[in-house]
Amino acid sequence: MISKKLNIEGMSCQHCIHSVRSELSRLGIKVKDVKIGSADIEYDENKIKDSDLKNAVEKAGYKIVA
Repeated sequence: MISKKLNIEGMSCQHCIHSVRSELSRLGIKVKDVKIGSADIEYDENKIKDSDLKNAVEKAGYKIVA
């Protein structure tokens, strides 16, 4: 398992937080915390790729930034 903090661009409200949490949860990962601008997650790096995380955040309408 790996813990990671995602920096997310474009979030501004509780709806944004809910959307990101919902899409990340669909991947079957542990979503520890989501705040405006970031998400703290834990997942099995052998099952989930960075591209899966990127796609989930983009599906919610936002973008992961470095």
